[in-house]
Amino acid sequence: MRHVAARNDSGDPGTVADWIFGYGSLIWRPGFPYAEARPAVVRGWRRRFWQGSTDHRGVPGAPGRVVTLVADATATCLGRAYRLVPGGRESLLAVLDRREQGGYVRTRLTVEFAGGGQAAALTWLAPADNVDYLGPADLPALAAQVHAAAGPSGSNVEYVLELAAALRRLGAAHDEETFALEAALHGMQI
Repeated sequence: MRHVAARNDSGDPGTVADWIFGYGSLIWRPGFPYAEARPAVVRGWRRRFWQGSTDHRGVPGAPGRVVTLVADATATCLGRAYRLVPGGRESLLAVLDRREQGGYVRTRLTVEFAGGGQAAALTWLAPADNVDYLGPADLPALAAQVHAAAGPSGSNVEYVLELAAALRRLGAAHDEETFALEAALHGMQI
């Protein structure tokens, strides 16, 4: 597992991250115990369906599309931050490293909480140089690929719909690519 320190806005690269930031399936299905969960944002990152999934929402030769974070100085990405339960940190990170193994790297960044405050958090993002990275696609191509894909964790359509619903529960009024993709899939009469 490769680890990348993408950004640490606190200025202290030695800060231990006691939070996990979820911006995809970790929002609605964390799958681990946590002490607290709060809506949070990261600045300078945009959520995009640019990562191929051959281990969860697709298979080799027919990858699904899942989200990653793409650097964008003007963007803000809403997600959910989970404060780690004291003790067991390393075993939890090992579990999440396995879950996010399909091209993702563990990255430290800073999350900002609604109502104020910030914290160092860990997340997993898929850099453009990984073997499963698909990059951008126009909406019709993206929707067609998602519509056709399924893997061990379920259909790719389910992933998109669950993410859109979870973002709305967090209070997202707009998430450009996610909500456009959701609408396109509904237009395909899923």
